[in-house]
Amino acid sequence: MKIIFLGHGGFRFEIGKEVLLVDPFLTGNPVFPAERYEEAIEGVTAIFVTHGHGDHTSDAYQIAKAKGVKLYCIADLAGYWGKAGEIDCVGFNKGGTIRLDGVAVTMVMATHSSSLPTENGPVYVGTESGFILEGEGHSIYFSGDTDVMADMKIFHDLHKPDIGILCAGGHYTMDMKRAAYAAKTFFEFKTVIPMHYKTFPGLEQSAEVLVAELPGVDVIEPEVLTALEF
Repeated sequence: MKIIFLGHGGFRFEIGKEVLLVDPFLTGNPVFPAERYEEAIEGVTAIFVTHGHGDHTSDAYQIAKAKGVKLYCIADLAGYWGKAGEIDCVGFNKGGTIRLDGVAVTMVMATHSSSLPTENGPVYVGTESGFILEGEGHSIYFSGDTDVMADMKIFHDLHKPDIGILCAGGHYTMDMKRAAYAAKTFFEFKTVIPMHYKTFPGLEQSAEVLVAELPGVDVIEPEVLTALEF
């Protein structure tokens, strides 16, 4: 299994026979090298989106259209994107599971906000979410944009994720200290990968606090387009 950071809150997962993009924010992402765009999306088999904000959705629709792959997201956003008939957009909701070739993706709760930027201003497109990805003997909690929630204990009890990919930049989401609290209070992660930080000046720039707060956990600060293998 490979986990490849695309910058900010975007990731590429190579699990089973699938290549999944989650929240691909490539165009306009200041930490993503534009000349490596095609490399990042090569072989994609499906796209998943946690919520409608532009720093998570900016390339999702275009990639789905160009590559002819399904885009999975909350039902409201799927309805909005699907009405043009240009892409195969599959809506599901919290507690629902999409089963693909060698990987299952379950939508779970998050606490944030969600709207889609349009030329006429923001449009409400359903609520925010996270995902649990299970395959190749691993369970991954992908938090999406969120603060700490008591629901996280439910995610642990039902899915027992060994890898946590946690937003930790602060201001718009939980910061490093709050992400560390969530990890040690509700989960038993072997590996934690912080995301949604360092991209912009207003976000946290270092994971030092997260590392210090999680002794015994392998905290990996991901590098853009560098594969982590599990």
